[in-house]
Amino acid sequence: MRVTVIGCSGSYPGPESPASSYLVQADGFSLLLDLGSGALGTLQRFHPLYDIDAVCISHLHADHCLDLCGYWVARTYCPHGPLPRIPVHGPAGTALHMARAYDLDPEPGMTGTFEFRELERGPYEIGPFRVTTALMPHPIEAYSFRIEHAGKVLAYSGDTGVCDTLVDMARDADLFLCEASFLDGDNPDDLHLSAREAGDHAARAGAARLVLTHLVPWNDNEATLKEAKGSGYEGEIDLARVGAVYDL
Repeated sequence: MRVTVIGCSGSYPGPESPASSYLVQADGFSLLLDLGSGALGTLQRFHPLYDIDAVCISHLHADHCLDLCGYWVARTYCPHGPLPRIPVHGPAGTALHMARAYDLDPEPGMTGTFEFRELERGPYEIGPFRVTTALMPHPIEAYSFRIEHAGKVLAYSGDTGVCDTLVDMARDADLFLCEASFLDGDNPDDLHLSAREAGDHAARAGAARLVLTHLVPWNDNEATLKEAKGSGYEGEIDLARVGAVYDL
């Protein structure tokens, strides 16, 4: 399983990164986890635009889903001819939400291009991946993901506040992509994690490697990294960056 960071900025695109998006690949299958603001442009640097097999959307905030609008245009009006519909797995109401985002009539909306499927709790199969989701504390319906393939585990927090369920989702993960939006003292309840809280969740889960993501543009990333390293987590910690590749 290969994971490529397409976008890792939180809340809106930053000067060095679009918003949340991750490319997960195995056995010739390409899955996008989120497609937030600005991510579609960066995706084209790392993967052919028309060779995505499925998309998973963690929740319907713009920094996690808005570039589905541009991707709908790209696939709908592909100059090489009609393309098959691809599955888009998302929270309830994703099809209607995206139609409204592009000011389309809800019927058919984007359904001629995307096959919208409501996220299951799992485990279930998406291509070669075994996928489990869990509802996270956030102002809207939002999910974390556990993706397994060939004995390897990727955990992705999505957007979440402090949550014991996230520890279970990341249990013994080889790679834990965990949001670290805030620093201690700046973090409202049930919204996001601080860097220290991200490290604490990773430590409790026994994750082998922690990658801090959803890095908001107004914070100092080095301060984020320092706070996470002071959390008690003893594994390897990285700051997410566009183009970083993790082979599991």
